[in-house]
Amino acid sequence: MTTSSTGPNVTGGTASATEAVPPASASLSRRGVLGLALGAGAAGLALGAGAGATAGVAVGRAREQDAAASVYDFFGAHQAGITTPVQDHLHFAAFDMMARTDRDDLVTLLQDWSYAAARMTQGLDVSATGAVGGSPEAPPDDTGEALGLAASGLTITFGFGPTLFENDGEDRYGLAAMRPAQLEKLPAFLGDDLDPAHSGGDLCIQACADDPQVAVHAIRNLSRIAFGRARLRWSQLGFGRTSRTTAAQSTPRNLFGFKDGTANVLATDQAALDDHVWVAASDEPAWMAGGSYLVARKIAMLIETWDRVRLSEQEAIIGRTKGAGAPLSGGDEFTEPDFHATGADGEPAIPVTSHMRLAHPELNDGNRILRRGYNFVDGNNELGRLDAGLFFLSYQRSPEQFVTLQRALSTDTMNEYIRHVGSGLWAIPSGAAPGSYVGAALFA
Repeated sequence: MTTSSTGPNVTGGTASATEAVPPASASLSRRGVLGLALGAGAAGLALGAGAGATAGVAVGRAREQDAAASVYDFFGAHQAGITTPVQDHLHFAAFDMMARTDRDDLVTLLQDWSYAAARMTQGLDVSATGAVGGSPEAPPDDTGEALGLAASGLTITFGFGPTLFENDGEDRYGLAAMRPAQLEKLPAFLGDDLDPAHSGGDLCIQACADDPQVAVHAIRNLSRIAFGRARLRWSQLGFGRTSRTTAAQSTPRNLFGFKDGTANVLATDQAALDDHVWVAASDEPAWMAGGSYLVARKIAMLIETWDRVRLSEQEAIIGRTKGAGAPLSGGDEFTEPDFHATGADGEPAIPVTSHMRLAHPELNDGNRILRRGYNFVDGNNELGRLDAGLFFLSYQRSPEQFVTLQRALSTDTMNEYIRHVGSGLWAIPSGAAPGSYVGAALFA
């Protein structure tokens, strides 16, 4: 990534190429309103048509169109990284605020993170002095492993967990009255085997990019900036997206070998986004308008067991063909499933306990969520088996949408081959306005 010493645009409008970069500073701390105005014309970057997104939501560039050159604006009505075309790599991190921190520490942390994220998403170092421009006698502002790398479609999305508002009855930051009523620890589900060390967190950051080093660089530097105010609780690397958010993206496959995300909510379906993903102005609390709720679930897949299951049984468990991804009732991948169709034996063509049938909106009162999951492989376990699976991410207007769907999957025959080992829920505030920072409405 590159550095710049250009001064800030403080008008709050769209920044020009010479005005787009935040000011040089020996310290990242910003108290009060930030002079942030990074726009789609950041210095030194040539943006292709459609690279930035109206209102900060990138919907037009598919991975096949030179992913390395993709640049998405940090600022906008919604945070990027939700409807943005799903990138190839993920670094997700959950943080806890440090003991004895106060409200001012939390606000300045969000300001500092916003400042750094606004730069990194444009392919820049976290500050103007960056990795090599500061004093040789002081640690550099940026760790430097992304020097020379493009933005690679980097998006950075921030969220607030239930414990940020109240933790063990303590209102640490004066936010308890502002907590959304639905923002609470998810209920227990059948088959949960959750590890507390890989669940929850006061804050979360989702960094997605088409270059894994760019995503890791983002989390590494944001963790560094948080020093003394927040500590990393747990994190997860992901590869090989398991969903799509644009029609231009092909449907990917999960580690069971099946296409995943065929019926996902797409960025171009504004009506579905308004109904199922974005918190409305009429919803409570008002500060969440334009935001969403993120559920993260680390799902271990019993790969070796699954690999010994015959093909016909695998397809019956999923409800789709393994090759084309078509519903077992017939047609192609995008044919609407016919849940009334029967096979030669008179039984339903799509088994009643298949994953696709149980999760389908037609049988769940139209309930839909936007998925952005990733495959993961964390080496092997003590038995010599792959420690692998799906890092499930979903965005929804209300956490109840996920709870309802997960309960509907209680009879899913796929449950024999998976274990839910990590979990978390976060409120995702709306996007930051130029001159402000993510989550500002919460502190207004």
